[in-house]
Formats: sequence, C-alpha cells, structure tokens
Amino acid sequence: MDSKPANPKPLEDIFDSSVNLEETHFQEGYKDGFNDGLVLGKQEGREVGLKLGFEVGEELGFYRGCVDVWNAANRVDSSCFSSRVQKNIRQMEELIEKYPFLDPENESVQEIMDALRSKFRAISATLSLKLEYDGYPKSTDVKDLEF
Repeated sequence: MDSKPANPKPLEDIFDSSVNLEETHFQEGYKDGFNDGLVLGKQEGREVGLKLGFEVGEELGFYRGCVDVWNAANRVDSSCFSSRVQKNIRQMEELIEKYPFLDPENESVQEIMDALRSKFRAISATLSLKLEYDGYPKSTDVKDLEF
C-alpha cells in the first residue's frame, strides 16, 4: 500500500500561503498606519486650528480696542478726527461686526481681514500714528514684566 495523499498539492500551492502572508501583513500595516494617521491628523489639525484661531482673535481684539479708543476720543471731542477718519473708523467697526466668528470656513474671512488691515493702515497713516499690530510678544516671560 502506498502512503501518498489522495490529492497531492502542487508546488505552487505551497508558496501561495507565503505570498498571501506578505500581502496580508502589508494590508494590515497599511490599515494600522492609515488609522494612526487619521488620529494624529485630527490632533494636529485641532492644535493648528486653536493656534490660528487664537491669533486671529487676538488681532481682531486689537482692532476692536483701537476702534473703541478712537470712538471714545470722538465722543469727548467730536472735532478731533476729520469726517474721513470718522468714516473709516465706522467702516472698520462694521467689518469687525461682520466677521463670521462662528463660521470659520466662510470664504469672506480672508477678505474681511485684508479690508480691516487696510482700513487700520489708512487710519494710522492719516493720524500719523506709528501704531502696528505685531501680535502678542512671544518671548516675554511673566518674570520679565515690571509692575
């Protein structure tokens, strides 16, 4: 009696499992990497969004503060600014109020910021002010501040 199996496997079938094993590991590695990338991408996107949102809010707050000071000065002495400057201040205030705080994907965001910067430069130049928005000082440490 012969002890040969009834259906001998051809030589190609022996290597199929090795080839499939490599493909299986490749697919699993791709899937794991893709999922890890999604998680890290969301985290990085959130961090970048918070940073940029803070910077935009800070700049808008600076412009709001300038408009408030100019409006207060105008209330004290209505002749302290020309009608052209007063008009520019009103337009700047309207742009700030028009800014879509709750819709950051609004296409007009950059357009409004550009218009605000332009109005600010126009008012500063007309008033001969050397006032610029440079952002929050990054290198200042609390211990370096004088009170």
